Amino acid sequence: MIEKTVLNSGWTLSCNDTARPGLPETIAATVPGCVHLDLLASRLIPDPYIDVNEITNDWIGKTDWTYRCSFEAAPDDDRVQELVFDGLDTVAVIALNGEEIGRSFNMHRTYRFDVSPLLKTGANELTVSFRSAYAYGAEMEKHYGYRPNNYPGPGNLMRKMACNFGWDWGPTLVTSGLWKPVRLESWDRARLVETRVSASLAGGDGLVKIHAKVARHGETTCRLAAAIGGVTTTVVIRPEEDEVTFELVLPSPKLWWPHHLGAQPLYPLTLELIDDAGGDLLDTYERELGFRSLRLDTSADAHGSAFTFVINDVPLFIAGANWIPDDCFPSRVTAERYAARIEEAKAANIHMLRVWGGGIFERDEFYAACDRMGMLVWQDFLFACAAYPEEEPLTSEVEAEVRDNVVRLMPHASLILWNGNNENIWGFDEWGWRPIIKAGESWGLGYYLDLLPRLCAELDPDRPYYPGSPYSGSMEIEPNADAHGCKHIWDVWNDVGYEVYRDYIPRFCSEFGLQAPAAWATIEESVHDQPLTPQSNGVFHHQKATLGNDKLIRGLAGHLPEPKTMDDWHFATQLNQARAIRFAIEHMRSHREICKGAVVWQFNDCWPVTSWAALDSAGRRKPLWYALQAAYDPRLLTIQPRGRGLAAVAVNERTLFWRAKISGRRLKLDGTVLAEFEFWRLLCDRFEAKAFRLPEDIVSHDLPKDEMIVVEMLDRRAFHYFVEDIELALPAPRLAVDVTGTEGGYAVKVTAENFLKDLCLMADRLDPDAVVDTMLVTLLPGEGHVFAVKTAKVISANDIVVGTVLRSANDLVAGRQ
Repeated sequence: MIEKTVLNSGWTLSCNDTARPGLPETIAATVPGCVHLDLLASRLIPDPYIDVNEITNDWIGKTDWTYRCSFEAAPDDDRVQELVFDGLDTVAVIALNGEEIGRSFNMHRTYRFDVSPLLKTGANELTVSFRSAYAYGAEMEKHYGYRPNNYPGPGNLMRKMACNFGWDWGPTLVTSGLWKPVRLESWDRARLVETRVSASLAGGDGLVKIHAKVARHGETTCRLAAAIGGVTTTVVIRPEEDEVTFELVLPSPKLWWPHHLGAQPLYPLTLELIDDAGGDLLDTYERELGFRSLRLDTSADAHGSAFTFVINDVPLFIAGANWIPDDCFPSRVTAERYAARIEEAKAANIHMLRVWGGGIFERDEFYAACDRMGMLVWQDFLFACAAYPEEEPLTSEVEAEVRDNVVRLMPHASLILWNGNNENIWGFDEWGWRPIIKAGESWGLGYYLDLLPRLCAELDPDRPYYPGSPYSGSMEIEPNADAHGCKHIWDVWNDVGYEVYRDYIPRFCSEFGLQAPAAWATIEESVHDQPLTPQSNGVFHHQKATLGNDKLIRGLAGHLPEPKTMDDWHFATQLNQARAIRFAIEHMRSHREICKGAVVWQFNDCWPVTSWAALDSAGRRKPLWYALQAAYDPRLLTIQPRGRGLAAVAVNERTLFWRAKISGRRLKLDGTVLAEFEFWRLLCDRFEAKAFRLPEDIVSHDLPKDEMIVVEMLDRRAFHYFVEDIELALPAPRLAVDVTGTEGGYAVKVTAENFLKDLCLMADRLDPDAVVDTMLVTLLPGEGHVFAVKTAKVISANDIVVGTVLRSANDLVAGRQ
């Protein structure tokens, strides 16, 4: 049996720049980890997430570093002994007992070195010497020539997490280190060197395909025993063979579904490699498999060509969000943190996360949590916003990392797409790259249209591959077309207001977003400016988008007044972000017959920053989180323009039809009814959007700034306003607050004495650890709402301060018309 010795203790770190002042000769090191975390743990650098400390740490990524450890071992002629590095970041020389055993050039792959001849009895000295990524990048630019990159640094010239070098939401913290586990593996006779497992459906049965390769030490005949759900089989692997392919059929398994449609039954698969002569167990492989059918429909239709995920023969509307690395230092992300983040996505009614191509292939714990929770995963290959050379040594590194990660991730039921790149085809076509890239010079297209699809077809043929996001299915069609493939919408945010979202009906929108600052408590924890202002040094430094603060204010234009205070700036921009994305999603969902997915940019953050995220780096919910929860509700009621009028659109993603009375009123803001209607039963079938045209006396108006439409269907309610808030006659808020203790927190009841629009209880202003269940609540005069607040802190009604803790559009707008 394989013996595994984890080498996670006794490591030290040293700086190879002996002229660097203030550093000890050796520094205690943690593996898995990175240089920044080791320096931080030893209090040798300030926390790069705080204030403007990021810039004081630039030198770390420009310096060479060496990790060392000593471990006990002994030579053994009867066994193969290998050092296995699950993740080396990035360019390194590995030596054992003073002799080089290998080199790494890729953060995204596993390295394995046979050290059998080099081990000695007793202490063995292992060193891993990392070269500066900047120095290596400069060398590679001379080798390949210049390639366009939308962001600083040489991330497109090496296989390293691209956003390490900075992004429009992330800092420049160029890491190095052993970011995944290291171990010594000792084995005899044979081991499993590659195991490819896929699970699909064959009619009503589950089909498991297994392709196993073995490495050998000797001439042993082996057998591979497989078992799943009570079904077993055994195949023999003779000495002259090094691989075997076979299948298991599991009768009538329960289907695996995304969480909004059903359960996620998982079936343990076990493989045992056994010495056929003696019966000794040599190696094992274990995974949990879910059974579901999957295809991506890109067929031509009356609107262009589809981009529809079909799971278990159900064409889905994808309610999604983009996922970036959850920390600039990925080794800090624990299995518990993965699970907590995915639970937050699930609670927001998100059922797909797109793992974006400027980051990493996440660790196994991420995908396993998605399997358990019914969270679909779209996985980018790691190419983003840049042109990539296709010459050696990069091409071989790309192939090696793809083989590693496709084989590693393909058993996961949650994984539904391999995507070739993020915005690179679009960049070549529309971002001015063509004149820069010389005729005949590579820029990555060969990866997206040849190498990657070939490798996916070889290794994982049962899962769809798509060349890029955005991409229209053909190089003959502009890559970001509305009518074909997947689309990104970025003129909203960059150039125009969010009302422009209605100009598009994409087949599938895989990126769109608007920025807002992090939660107030997160800003206070990470920035210590006195006073805090949008332009103060720390706040401004934690805004990485070009002209980001200017775009925040421009995005308010026509919707909300320009704020005069920091508190109002913070709330107004958060509110505008939430409204913009809800506006976009409801529009796209109302056109379900054409558009089959919305994947908002972005779900999470990697550090405390003003960004597009719904959940900030501390895991605190921004108002956008609550807007996503509402907009992605499987049963949505929304009011949308149709022709010259308005329609109430019911959208149903549940497995049962939705049939109910629909009623509506045109009201004055004081609650006076001006017109009303009632339709006894509107029937919206499952997986359908059903429009109900509103009567003329409902959609007409007398005084638009003082009127609104309210439509109700069972417990769903939709509002429509004839003018934007900046023109709306919103009154100064009048309300009553009552606070009652509950188990684990408080019930905060707010009763509206006048019309309150988008009422928010900012729980972190009460307690940094507090969480509130709802936000963005609109109340008619006399109505009440109970906010459930989880907190260990004692609070009273006096703490619920209007204009600080309790916010609404009213207190931004009232009196300014």
